[in-house]
Parts: sequence; C-alpha cells; structure tokens
Amino acid sequence: MVDDFLAHWQVYLSMPVIAAVIGYLTKRAAIEMMFRPLDFVGIPPYLGWQGVVPRNSERMIAVAAELLTAKLVDPQEIFRRLDPARLAKELELPLMLAADEITRDVMARHGLWQKLPPIAQEMVIKRVQAGIPDLVARIMTALSDNIGDVLDIKQVAVNALHRDKRLLLKLIRDISRPEMAFIARCGVYFGFVLGLVQTVVWALTKDPIVMPLFGAVIGWCTDWLAIKLVFFPRERRKILGVSLQGVFQRRRDEVAKQYAAVVARDVMTLPNLVDGVLNGPRADRLRAMVRDVVEHAIDEQAGLARPLVGASRFAELRKAAADRAVRYLPTTMLTAERYATEALDIRDTIATKMRRLTRIEYEALLRPAFRQDEWKLIAVGAVIGAIIGELQVLLFLH
Repeated sequence: MVDDFLAHWQVYLSMPVIAAVIGYLTKRAAIEMMFRPLDFVGIPPYLGWQGVVPRNSERMIAVAAELLTAKLVDPQEIFRRLDPARLAKELELPLMLAADEITRDVMARHGLWQKLPPIAQEMVIKRVQAGIPDLVARIMTALSDNIGDVLDIKQVAVNALHRDKRLLLKLIRDISRPEMAFIARCGVYFGFVLGLVQTVVWALTKDPIVMPLFGAVIGWCTDWLAIKLVFFPRERRKILGVSLQGVFQRRRDEVAKQYAAVVARDVMTLPNLVDGVLNGPRADRLRAMVRDVVEHAIDEQAGLARPLVGASRFAELRKAAADRAVRYLPTTMLTAERYATEALDIRDTIATKMRRLTRIEYEALLRPAFRQDEWKLIAVGAVIGAIIGELQVLLFLH
C-alpha cells in the first residue's frame, strides 16, 4: 500500500478533493432544482423537470396563506389602528373633489341643479363637504367592527401569490438564502470526510466499483444530512460535545424580519387589501355597508329637500349618490397609502408574531419547500455522485 501510494500519490490525494467537489456540485444541483425551471421543461407528465417550489406552488401558497391569516395577521386588530380623523385629513382633497362632482352630477341628473341659484348650489356643496369627516368616521367604524365580514384576508394573500409565481420563489429564496449556502458548504465538508474513507477503501481493494459507489453514497448522504441540519435539531442541544441547532431555527429573528418585509412590501399591501375589500368574495357586503352609511348621511345633510322633490325621487337621488360614492372608493383610498401603510404597521406586526410561533409552526415557513420532493433531490445527488465517480475510474485507470 505504501509503495502504491508513493507511485500514485496524486491519485490518492485527489480522491477526497474530488469527493468534496462531488458534495458541492450535488448540493448546488439540489438548490437550483428547488427553484428552477419556473415551468415544466421536458415531455409531460414525467419526462422532465420543474422546480420543486414552482411545482408545489399551490400547496405552498395555501400553507403560507393559512399561516399568515391564522397566526400572523388579525384584520380587526390592524384596521383599528387607522384613526378616522387622520384618515379624513389625508383624504381631504380627493374627498372634497369627489363630493363636489358627485353632488353636481347626481342633482343635475335628477333635474334639481338647474333649479337652484348659484349661491344655493354652493351652499349645498359646502354642506355636503362639511359632513365628510363624520362620514369617513362612520365608514371606518362600520368597517373596523365588521372587517371579517367584508375582507377575506386569506384570499388577499392567495391572490397576491397567484398573480406572480416569482413572488413565491422570492419569498422562499430570500428567507432561505443562508440555508442554501449552508447546504452547499456541507457538501464540501461531508464530501471531503467521506472522500478520506473512499481513499482507504480504494487502497485496500482497487475495485473500480468503489468510485461510483462512493460517489453515489457521498451524493446521497451529504444531501440528506445537509437538508436535515437545516431544520434539526429544533432546540439547541449538545451532540458528542458539540452544540447544535438547525440553521433555520437558529435564525428566527433574522428570518422574521426578512419574511415580514417581503409580505408587507409585496403581499399585504394597501392596494391588495383595498382590492380584497372592494373586489373580493365579500365585496357586496362592503358596498351595502357603505351605501347604508352614505344614504343615512344624505338623509341628515339633505333631508330638507325631501318635500321639494318627493319621497320617491329623493330615494332615487340618495341611492344614486351612494352608488357613486362606492365607485370612488378605490382611487380615493389609495391617496392615503403612505399614512395607512405606517398606521397598519403590518411588517412589524408580522415580525413580532413570528417570534412567538412554536418551533414547528415556524418551521412550516420553509419546510414544505423540501418535504414532498426531498427524496428526489437526494436521489439526483446520488446519481450525479455516481456519474462523477465513474469518470474518476476512467481517469485513473486510463
């Protein structure tokens, strides 16, 4: 053995190095296969590949949406942070313009505007505009007390993640970047150690099967071990005198900040929430609620006009004004986006609540990305390792 080592020392020294390379390459392959390609490439349904995350996007979106709505975001809690007086101030200009336009248009359509002298027209508009702060306060009170009836926040999350598959990839990739780097490093370390064992076995046997066999074992074992060490052990514990904890579990505070930032910036945004309220599955309830509030306000502000136009015609006027007010809601609400985003404080709310999750609940942020197709990633690692091992045989024996 000593003579053989001296005669072929380059071969022996290269074995653990090549094993480390195998470990690294199989890990990089596994990482890329997690996210790429976005769409299936090959001959459907089995001959080809689609990234694990894109292929399981439906399940992962459901998991993410369930976690957000069940554990992290309480619609009633966050909507109560909006101050009606401050919101009315933020919306003052667009609401004043909308009130002016709606009043003129609705009354003109019902033949009332032309009958009023200019000074009376101005008085009507001023009176309607004066009631806007109270109107906003009433709408916000009704909305806050019944937000669960008018906003399906889980559907907001699902719709946002469905609109762009890349958003889900970004969410998973951003929070798992250090874990992916850890997996790649593990491939190098574990591969080198197994390569030392491979070197000894080769020296004893000189059997060509050793190279592909160990290549497969290195690919399989390093993939399996690296993925496990991302999540386990969940609690910090000493194993053989070494303090260990899953990398993902160890980074809870950092992940909470990253996850909350992405969700607040791209998922639970004010435009998405407003769209969920106005166009979601429960939108009819909101419209009915706003109509009731607006019609009641019109009764108070313009009720004196009822005898002049008749009860039936006044009811039509009131309904037309309420319908127009509902149509103005989307563009009007978005003018207060900066204030509402700060007041709702979704990012810090999510980050704080994420720190309170149990270890298993927290693990669910990333674990579904691996669990179902974990064995496929490991198997691919084994195949790549075996191929590189066979190339070693061809290189060393020829």
